[in-house]
Amino acid sequence: MVKYLALISFFLMATFAKATDLKSSPLVIGDSISFQSKILKEKRTLNVYLPESYHREPERNYPVIYLLDGSLSEDFIHIAGVLQFGSFSWINMLPESILVGIENIDRKRDYTFPSKIALDQKEFPSSGGSKEFIDFLGKEVQPIIASNFRTKEKSTLIGQSLGGLVATEILLKHADLFDNYIIISPSLWWSGESLLASIPEDCCEGKQIYIGVGKEGEVMERLARTLYNKLDNKKNNTKIHFGYFEQLDHGDTLHLAVYDAFGKLFSDKAPKN
Repeated sequence: MVKYLALISFFLMATFAKATDLKSSPLVIGDSISFQSKILKEKRTLNVYLPESYHREPERNYPVIYLLDGSLSEDFIHIAGVLQFGSFSWINMLPESILVGIENIDRKRDYTFPSKIALDQKEFPSSGGSKEFIDFLGKEVQPIIASNFRTKEKSTLIGQSLGGLVATEILLKHADLFDNYIIISPSLWWSGESLLASIPEDCCEGKQIYIGVGKEGEVMERLARTLYNKLDNKKNNTKIHFGYFEQLDHGDTLHLAVYDAFGKLFSDKAPKN
């Protein structure tokens, strides 16, 4: 009996020794940048993913993809994964790019313009701040990224749901802020669908646009298709694509739609290795 107890004791000690030999270190996929926004008058955070070659090729500049709802607990990690996979040399879907995730403080405020609809005001009491948020993107976020990272002029905006609403507003009113727009499941029902009624005749010239939606009900699907059709009828130098994902709903369309958008918008631009 003593012999067996000694063996068990030796095994436990050996196991503990092995366990204590283990070393751990943080698994880092990017950098987090915080700053005080003068426009929004609050501290804001950006999460930045750099491509694998960024530090290895110090003379190289990279396009930038800006992601709304870009915190670690939202869409930053899995969109960074889609970007990394799509830019592998054997996939070659899009060029290696910098991803900038914009963390939220109050997305219902930042992603909506003022609405006169009583129900909108009741359910979104802090709403109506998109003008300031758009200024924040153009006058603070983009300059910070341009001055701290090696960037190319080409940039892309990704927005889903309410993020798709403000991405559409930027496309229609401030299109020059970005070159490419990936708009998924946009909440265009906001303010009685008023954004769709005010599409300028000369909007979106030269832009690349992807609009995607899942099986999300009559209203969401109709509005996404309406936006696509109105932009597709402009007959200018706009390239526009549409994706419908009948097997997905509002909660899970983003991931597959972004993958599809990367292929349609960038495949002809990816460097051939």
